[in-house]
Amino acid sequence: MTQNRVFTLRENAKIVCEIPVLSGTNRPDVLDIKSLYSQTGFFTYDPGFHSTASCSSTITYVDDEIGMLFYRGYPIDELVEKCSFLEISCLLLYGELPTPEKLHEFEQKITTQTLVHDQLTNFFKGFRRDAHPMAVMVGVVGALSAFYHDALDIKSAQDRELNAIRLIAKMPTIVAMCYKYSVGLPFIYAQSKLSYTENFMRMLFATPCDDYIQNPVFVRALEKFLILHADHEQSASTSTVRLAGSSGANPYACITAGIACLWGSAHGGANEAVLNTFKTIGDVSNIPRFIDKAKDDNDSFKLNGVGHQVYKNYDPRAKIMKELCYEVLGELNQLDDPLFQVALEVERVVLNDTYFIERGMYPKVDFYSGLLLYSLGIPVNMFTAIFAMGRAIGWISHWDEMISDPNQRIGRPRQLYRGSPKRHI
Repeated sequence: MTQNRVFTLRENAKIVCEIPVLSGTNRPDVLDIKSLYSQTGFFTYDPGFHSTASCSSTITYVDDEIGMLFYRGYPIDELVEKCSFLEISCLLLYGELPTPEKLHEFEQKITTQTLVHDQLTNFFKGFRRDAHPMAVMVGVVGALSAFYHDALDIKSAQDRELNAIRLIAKMPTIVAMCYKYSVGLPFIYAQSKLSYTENFMRMLFATPCDDYIQNPVFVRALEKFLILHADHEQSASTSTVRLAGSSGANPYACITAGIACLWGSAHGGANEAVLNTFKTIGDVSNIPRFIDKAKDDNDSFKLNGVGHQVYKNYDPRAKIMKELCYEVLGELNQLDDPLFQVALEVERVVLNDTYFIERGMYPKVDFYSGLLLYSLGIPVNMFTAIFAMGRAIGWISHWDEMISDPNQRIGRPRQLYRGSPKRHI
């Protein structure tokens, strides 16, 4: 980050203050306003912080102009094609892609931490069987600090690394346990001989009576899903993790805060909402009517999965997700699946309709991600939990970066107060 010029703030031609301009690796430059209040007596007003850089980071970058996502400088399409999820985890956590030796060492560390404390399984009995998996995850992940409190010194780089490894390793186990508990089946534990994604699919689908036979097409599709969801700059959930972490809270509490934020339909719950939208449309013949409803400001219908807060063109992750749907449904001989056909036609209409083009509304990652998980036989209420499993590495990487930052301060946004002035009883 470099400071090479200033932005001059004037009022009635009089200089009020000069604000440093900071330049990062990529656009846009930012105004360093941390001294604005002390110099001028003013705050800035930015609901949702959409025009505010809340931190300095070296992890992920979204280029909204060209429509590309970069992890540590690598384009997402290259990473999805050439890397495993644990390679991506190394990249996000440590800053570089691992050598074969480093990757093997990292995989071994993950494998030894996949089990959860046996007493933790008792937590599940306190939840109703029909509880939403995300509600269960909030409780169980939050409880990890009660079982793994031997390494909670957040100032220790070694403790932070151990917590990161534990979290990455145990998330698939916990997510699979959430599903098994909801359907009344016994928990299945990981096997050291299987890969990260193979283990998750086995824990999710296997039973003590019949083992799960891995389909390499399905395994790789889910692996790519996890990579595509591993991080996405300062999203709402990542910002939540950072804000919680800024108080000095333990990492499991911070990740739990991220999970709770991800649960919202405007964030991680969007993939479920998109699938429900396709089900509501029902058939390709109904699409024109629902497109008209989506354009009508007085109609409550929302075309979920179209339009992104950052991307103003096609989300690069959506293109890859679409290809994965073709691969999985092709393997299943179900390319004529009605929901998939609805999705393809909705996409075609949106990409050729001036209403959506002028507003920069294009399909985003959630447009096809729910269809992919649904095609893999994963229940709809598990979609966001699997999103959380993939995003955990991004969350813990940002948390580690924040704790390591010497300029880190507790988060404390200000407000524009419009309530009652001082009054007396």
